[in-house]
Amino acid sequence: MTAASRGIRRHGALRPLVAAFTAVILCACVASAGQASPTPGPEKLRKELAQLQKRSETMIAEYYAGRVELQKVEKTEKVARGNLKRAQQEFDKAATEIRLLAAEQYRTGGMNATFALVSVADPRALLSGLALTQQIMSEQDARLRVFMKVRDSRREAQKTAETRTAELRASLRKLDAQKRRAGKLIDQIKDKIDLLYPTPGLRRADGSWVPQLPSGPDNITPRMRLVRQLIAQRFGPRFGIGCYRSDGGISGGGEHPLGRACDFMLSSGGGFPSATETARGHEIVAWAIKNAQRLGIMYIIFRQRIWHVRTGTWRMMSDRGGTTANHFDHPHISVY
Repeated sequence: MTAASRGIRRHGALRPLVAAFTAVILCACVASAGQASPTPGPEKLRKELAQLQKRSETMIAEYYAGRVELQKVEKTEKVARGNLKRAQQEFDKAATEIRLLAAEQYRTGGMNATFALVSVADPRALLSGLALTQQIMSEQDARLRVFMKVRDSRREAQKTAETRTAELRASLRKLDAQKRRAGKLIDQIKDKIDLLYPTPGLRRADGSWVPQLPSGPDNITPRMRLVRQLIAQRFGPRFGIGCYRSDGGISGGGEHPLGRACDFMLSSGGGFPSATETARGHEIVAWAIKNAQRLGIMYIIFRQRIWHVRTGTWRMMSDRGGTTANHFDHPHISVY
């Protein structure tokens, strides 16, 4: 029951799905209105987004139907567990009485001991002894019948509880599958939204990008600004994004003073990020690799490794002596 309850609480985190679907669709509308002639074209993307939105609405309806069904199964499972608990208590009590009865029979010698107490020479005493024995046997038989009834009730309660638990777990698996499908659909919608933003700057014939100068109050290039914007919209780093630094800071120069690099923090104060935040970092990195060619991303550093768009592979870096210096608490992304 504990594992099932954790699963139920876990599904409470799915409640923001509707907001997520709505937000990404609204972002798509705003983005398409403010951008000029992206490839493969805003009209085509709007059509695809409308189709995805229709699918998302169907999936949301299926999800909530599954939640209602899950709540019903959860309630019946809880009742079954309560019945089993009460049946177990009654069974334990009856079992104790039967053990005491057996012990008493063993101690007194049962029917033989009863007959030993009367004189066979006295018919009246014999009849009295027989009546006493019959009464004892009747009482024992009644107690045994009660015990067997309690035992059978407990077995039935246990069987019902196991059935309801199995139904609950099946419902949780179904909701997990719905969550995964919805998550994939959200990613597809977000991918379409990303394509509505054309990458700033000029691209050479060989596929490389012409460097840009930083501008604006944040002192970063338009290309870096777009990458920062898309990552912030999609992943929302909770601990901030650091880009321009006049001295390069912990990264030792590089593109930070040029406005061509940003750090997407997963923790604060140099602390090691949680498992959830580390997973967020891996998601940011996977997205950046997927979009590197289109967005002009040059290299990525994360968890003491560096990935370069030229090679498309990771390599280890030397130990710089700390969580932040080794990029365990943030992915670093540099653009051309």
